[in-house]
Amino acid sequence: ICGLISLRARLRQSSVRMPEINTQHLDEKQVQLLSEMCILIDQNDHKTGADTKKNCHLNVNIDKGLLHRAFSVFLFNSEEKLLLQQRSDAKITFPGCFTNTCCSHPLHTDRELEEEDAIGVRRAAQRRLEAELGIPVEQVTPEEMTYLTRIHYKAQSDGVWGEHEIDYILFMQKNVDLNPDPNEIQSHRYVSKEELKEMLEKAKRHELKITPWFSLIADTFLFKWWDNLQNLKQFMDHHHIHRM
Repeated sequence: ICGLISLRARLRQSSVRMPEINTQHLDEKQVQLLSEMCILIDQNDHKTGADTKKNCHLNVNIDKGLLHRAFSVFLFNSEEKLLLQQRSDAKITFPGCFTNTCCSHPLHTDRELEEEDAIGVRRAAQRRLEAELGIPVEQVTPEEMTYLTRIHYKAQSDGVWGEHEIDYILFMQKNVDLNPDPNEIQSHRYVSKEELKEMLEKAKRHELKITPWFSLIADTFLFKWWDNLQNLKQFMDHHHIHRM
């Protein structure tokens, strides 16, 4: 009897933490991705377990401190222009927003949980660069990605969905072939520093939308890193998590 009571108590707690959300109005393909298992972490990026992408991105859970691991890729071509994407309107969080090359999550799998030199995160980035932008995996190997540092941020997309992540920053310079998935990306472009600064000014005037993590990175570190693409090792910081 005590065991049954305990089980019922756990189920009640679970139902509070994982509320029923109506997803019928959302894009079917994007809803399917909500079942992917993200890596739960504590404030110091130590693994604590796993939960669905859906639960990790509900504001009701984020407000209770649920935190997961993520990454942001910044890919530059040989002309030192940065590849940006505009998220499709089908995306559940921050639809239609411009952002850096690729932003996603490592999954709770053996291959992407491996932490030495962030190899699991870099493998996840390779997977998502192919899924979103159609870049052949052999053109974006984990070994070619530079893991710079991590940022910790929180942002609401709307009243239901949001982000709360420790975000690994990955840089790469290479010319690649692109074949974007329109369900993920509605447009893409390479920009110079001056062109990006103009976009950031437009965003401040609410003339276009930029994701909050990209805005934070652009306002703090991005241009300093961009000026030193051939000498990024001086900025590598794998010990400090920047709280933003």
